[in-house]
Formats: sequence, C-alpha cells, structure tokens
Amino acid sequence: MSARITPRSARGIRTRNALIAAARVVFERDGYLDARMSDISLEAGVAAGSVYTYFDGKEEIFQAVADQVQEEMLHPHLRERTGVTDPRTLIDLANREYLRSYRKNARLMALFELVAHIDENFRARRVERGNAFATRNAKMIRELQQQGLADPALDPLLTAHALSGMVSRMAYLVFVLNIPMPFEHLVDTLNRIWTNALRLAEAG
Repeated sequence: MSARITPRSARGIRTRNALIAAARVVFERDGYLDARMSDISLEAGVAAGSVYTYFDGKEEIFQAVADQVQEEMLHPHLRERTGVTDPRTLIDLANREYLRSYRKNARLMALFELVAHIDENFRARRVERGNAFATRNAKMIRELQQQGLADPALDPLLTAHALSGMVSRMAYLVFVLNIPMPFEHLVDTLNRIWTNALRLAEAG
C-alpha cells in the first residue's frame, strides 16, 4: 500500500513525519494488535482525523515505520561513506552497523516478525526488502570472486541469503530473545563465519 498523499509543503512533511514518530512510540508501547490510530494522533498532537489524510489505517502507518527502520538498517553506501575497500573491514563494518541498528530497534524488530505472520502485504514487503539486501551482498561476493578473492564455486545470491539470514537470526536471538552474548564476541564470530564461508583470500 502507498500513502494517500505525498505531502509537498514543509508543514505537511513535518506532520507526516510526526505521525510516523508517534506511531513508533505507540507500537513499541502497546504492540501492533492493541495500537489504535486515535492513540497515534494523540501522541503526535494532531487532530484525530488528520492521520487519515496521510495514512489509510494502522497497517499503512506501521509499514511507514518499518520502511524508516529498515532503510536505516540497510547501512547504504558503506564503501562511499567510509572510503574502506578491504573486504574484511567492510564485512566487519556492515555487521557492526546492522547489529547496532537491530539492538536500537529490537522492540520493533520483534513486532516486524509478528506482523509478517499475520499480514500478507507486510510479509511481501519484508521479502522484497530482504531480497534487495541479499542482491546487494551478492554483488559484493561476485566482485570478490572476479578478483580471485572468494570461492568461485559459491552461488553469490544463495550465499548472500544464507549469510545475511545468519546475522539476522543471531541478532533476533541476542536482542529480542535476550540470549546473553558479549557484543564484540558476537561480531567477531559472525565476521569469521562470513570470511570462512567465502574462503576469503588476502587482498593483494
């Protein structure tokens, strides 16, 4: 689903953003099933009917919250932002950014898992996002193979899905289910599994 309108004025953009921020507070506080649009408008400090100017209902504003969080967790343009080209360092930075974002958004990540089981549209968007994430990682793996740095027998996309799924599941176990694990040990172990799985050779 898409929002009813795309606000063009600065005021409209501020109102929509305030509603998304308020929705995040309400969803984290009350959960998905018990959250109400009236609570979101109250939290945002806007008239009860105003929320429907921007969103059709709870499902749509929840998706807007998810889009915002997931965009943050994709850590885009990591190479460009950091100037790092060494694949081991890039893997470490990507895992660290993802895990920190997951830890920050753990309550919402737990809700995303729940809603994906009961809302087909939300599940489809989650799958779409996961595919985009894996496709980007597959591009990196393919480039490493072309450079002679990674196991050429690996299927880049399948490998990207498997390794990304591993990191995501471990984040869920540690930050949602609260299985105790020191952060640095977690990052180091995931980095080692990534590099071992790729049979990553030293650059140069």
